[in-house]
Amino acid sequence: MERRSTEPRPDDADTVEGVGELATLARILPRLPRGDDTLLGPGDDAAVVAAPDARFVVTTDLMVHGPDFRRAWSTPHDLGWKAAASNLSDVAAMGARPTALVVALAVPGDTPVTDLEDFADGLREGCAAMAPGTGVVGGDLSVSPTFTVAVTAFGDLEGRAPVRRDGARPGDVVAVSGALGRSARGLDLLFRLGVDHEGVPDAAAARALRDRDPDVGWHLAPTPPVAAGRSAARAGATAMLDLSDGLALDAGRVARASGVVIDLSGAELGDDPRLALGGGEDHTLFATFPPDVSVPSAFRVVGTVRDPAGGAPRVTVDGSDLGEAGGWDPYRLWSGAQG
Repeated sequence: MERRSTEPRPDDADTVEGVGELATLARILPRLPRGDDTLLGPGDDAAVVAAPDARFVVTTDLMVHGPDFRRAWSTPHDLGWKAAASNLSDVAAMGARPTALVVALAVPGDTPVTDLEDFADGLREGCAAMAPGTGVVGGDLSVSPTFTVAVTAFGDLEGRAPVRRDGARPGDVVAVSGALGRSARGLDLLFRLGVDHEGVPDAAAARALRDRDPDVGWHLAPTPPVAAGRSAARAGATAMLDLSDGLALDAGRVARASGVVIDLSGAELGDDPRLALGGGEDHTLFATFPPDVSVPSAFRVVGTVRDPAGGAPRVTVDGSDLGEAGGWDPYRLWSGAQG
């Protein structure tokens, strides 16, 4: 059973419930970035964002207390930063430049308004670090017993074709733009060491663990190389996606969409292939490139694309079928705990 916090409740005057929606928004909105492409920002029924390409990329993502984060481990600033990271990387995976975010929050009534201010600061600072010029142009605020974040992100293709999942071809090289399994290792440490003697997530233990191990910080507030998406598109990437659910699961999505075999090099999976293949939330970009192009410096080659030769599209490691390698599925893997 989840333990209730022993922290004193904030005075009602300092909570979302005590202050009310309008006053809360008045404290949050000035902390958010306007964005270079914003023509009309928050304050009207809808925002207006420039789309000089005449097309725009759009994606959405949910973060829910329990299956997606634990309040004992993640600060409100972490949640804002990670909400930016997970959506900006999805835009980048299409080869686009992020331009705007719309953010909706549903939070318990006793949530301190300062928590939402910290969340807004995390959003602003995450955008500035990963995609300068991106604005937060609107959203919504509501009440819920479960802290929930919903973000919709927009991007500009800048005249290029979108880089889809179905373009990988036999002979292409496979590359990733960052470390594999780093977020999963950080999460594994939190579940083993960021808990009290009863196994309940513990904020003090998590803070101490974060100070000792940078992978914990990467899991809680990752900084994916968002600009690498545009570099990949300019270099001629044939397929690309954001590694949010694990290398094996996400590479399998490219393999099935493209009708190919993705053959990974075991030597490139690091010291713990299990985490590299099955761990999620690295938000590294996974891309395939024609063999005759120069792979951008942000990427490293980790495999090749092969013809299935009459077999099913799949992922292999050094030519051997992968079998069950895990990956994130909240319907199968969430324990029901929040923490």
